[in-house]
Amino acid sequence: MARRLTQGPLVVASHNAGKVREIMDLVRPFGLDVRSAGDLGLPEPEETGDTFEANAQLKARAAALGAGLPALADDSGLCVPALGGDPGIYSARWAGPERDFAHAMAEVNAKLGDAADRSAFFVCVLALAWPDGHMETFRGTVDGTLVWPPRGTLGFGYDPLFVAQGETLTFGEMDPGTKHALSHRAAAFRLFVDACLGNRP
Repeated sequence: MARRLTQGPLVVASHNAGKVREIMDLVRPFGLDVRSAGDLGLPEPEETGDTFEANAQLKARAAALGAGLPALADDSGLCVPALGGDPGIYSARWAGPERDFAHAMAEVNAKLGDAADRSAFFVCVLALAWPDGHMETFRGTVDGTLVWPPRGTLGFGYDPLFVAQGETLTFGEMDPGTKHALSHRAAAFRLFVDACLGNRP
């Protein structure tokens, strides 16, 4: 049985402002005192894992040990079957040290060229770690297709490139509430809530 998270504070183990904002929006209704790794001055560990799960776990573990508090980490990325699953776990690295996702999106589109298959899916793995080493992990996905040129300024990362299955707007065009109901992060978060927070608030 999963371990319940009964009280805060909870550390969001990310230095990505977009991810921190989304996770805080999702956690806020549960009344937890949430702090980001950046706010606490925690270093960002090198992502040396070869899966989304491994990277989420190492980030959560580092933050939990560094803060002495439960920590929730996200590892997520865009997977494009026609590119052999790339950029996948290297999604952020495709944007370079400046986190230039306009460049990363252009790179994805250039590599696809005139490929007929423009299907893609986002993956999000959430890992919740406690300072004593206990870990819970949850995976969410959302299927869709890639468009060009990118559309919208409301999301972050590859959002302006991605249209979820059954939708017409990109994640970059959707208001946050609509995206939260559909996204890979929301899917993983629902599993996290069911396992670790119960049915509150």
